[in-house]
Amino acid sequence: MNKVFLGLGSNVGDKKRNIEEAVKLLSEKIENIKVAKIYISRAVGYENQDDFLNTVISGETELNIGELFEFIKNVEKQVGRKYRFRWGPREIDIDILFFNDLIFEDENIKIPHPRIQERDFVLKPLADLDKNFVHPVLKKSVKEMLNELSEENFSIIGEIK
Repeated sequence: MNKVFLGLGSNVGDKKRNIEEAVKLLSEKIENIKVAKIYISRAVGYENQDDFLNTVISGETELNIGELFEFIKNVEKQVGRKYRFRWGPREIDIDILFFNDLIFEDENIKIPHPRIQERDFVLKPLADLDKNFVHPVLKKSVKEMLNELSEENFSIIGEIK
């Protein structure tokens, strides 16, 4: 079984329902899913859009990295994702953060997810699941990366209870 961490975000429509539906669909091929708290964050990149709800899930899958990527794209489609523009609004966005300790890059994907160490809306829910998880490239724990974030890199503005 392959250990995976996925980041989920939504800022269009019923954001919480979009995330819940994505987790339900992901559970068809990912076992032992654990879901972190849901955080509210400002949009990154194109800032003239609604706030995001973000969470991270962990689990195990028999899928290889290519199969997982295709499965995730299918789940996004089922939840209703429509491409608007880069950094634009999304019904659901699912990113592969980590896949075992794989270091991988092709034209579609980069593992571990790039810039994760700069994103509080990923690190905070990831820390809820496993603050001691060590980034395979940076060789730092999630807790260490979160502690290193500067104030200007924080976009979290709350959490869903």
